[in-house]
Amino acid sequence: MSNSSLVSYTKLSPNHSGQRTHSIDRITPHCVVGQLSAEGICGCFTSTSRQASCNYGIGTDGRISLCVEEKNRSWCSSSNANDQRAVTIECASDMSEPYAMNSKVYASLINLCVDICKRNGKKKLLWFGDKTKTLNYSPKSDEMVITVHRWFANKSCPGNWLYARLGDLATQVTNKLGGNTGTTPATPAQPTTTNKNFPSVPFTVEVLIPDLNIRKGAGMNYATTGKYTGKGVFTITAVQNGWGKLKSGAGWIYLENASYVKIGSSVKGTSTPSAPSFSPYKVKVTADVLNIRKGAGTNYGTNGSIRDKGIYTIVAESSGKGAAKWGKLKSGAGWISLDYCKKV
Repeated sequence: MSNSSLVSYTKLSPNHSGQRTHSIDRITPHCVVGQLSAEGICGCFTSTSRQASCNYGIGTDGRISLCVEEKNRSWCSSSNANDQRAVTIECASDMSEPYAMNSKVYASLINLCVDICKRNGKKKLLWFGDKTKTLNYSPKSDEMVITVHRWFANKSCPGNWLYARLGDLATQVTNKLGGNTGTTPATPAQPTTTNKNFPSVPFTVEVLIPDLNIRKGAGMNYATTGKYTGKGVFTITAVQNGWGKLKSGAGWIYLENASYVKIGSSVKGTSTPSAPSFSPYKVKVTADVLNIRKGAGTNYGTNGSIRDKGIYTIVAESSGKGAAKWGKLKSGAGWISLDYCKKV
């Protein structure tokens, strides 16, 4: 089994389980949570005390490194079964949700996936966007499947920036391989008008990131119709499986993650309200130890903790699991529960 010829730096990690017990039929891309170089990603896994590794790393300039040979099982996805059959790739990313990756990293990820598929005899890269369906699917001999770390551990990885683009990744890779589309569209269902996790429609959402895909249907298996390149407030007229239908008719956007949208109050009539302004403010931490989360909720991993009961600046608010309200730190370190803070 060969390694990619696209590799420009090699520093093999001692952290692996030796040769795989399953043939390669999956690719699992990760966010490394840092704008690291190809060398820096390998450097994360040189110590045996780290107990982690990956097959490939993609640095912030798009250069590719080899950390664990492709023939060997890396320790990357919190799942022995997945790592035995997946090529794992750590990609340089921002340090906070949605863990965005630059265009050079994304382009290299596409090229590396094409190369992995070619050398392993695959003509299609598939993204189903559903854990149960994916893990129960038996790929054909010419198929490769995308899996994600968040399915096997309480993590956001690969981050919502890349997660929202996995359908595009599959399509671009499959097109370069000369196969059919890399996604498997579901039969469009009639959208429901209510959802227990969201207000009754219509309601408003505030888009919190400047690059949010709009899809033809309620799911990542649907093609994109475009994307928002700026932030704004929009009216949702139907909800289905965590997706919201835009009043404008442009399509559907993902509502489940507060890093994408902030849920507003229900509205009457048909007008779209103007975007509310947000003024940063300072809080004093009242807890002895307050975890910093990678996203707005206790379902996200920690990025450290605050232990000084100090004063910090909040630049955004969001709802999320485990707290009445979450605040985003100006430093970019992550999100803290405002239940344990006092405005100053």
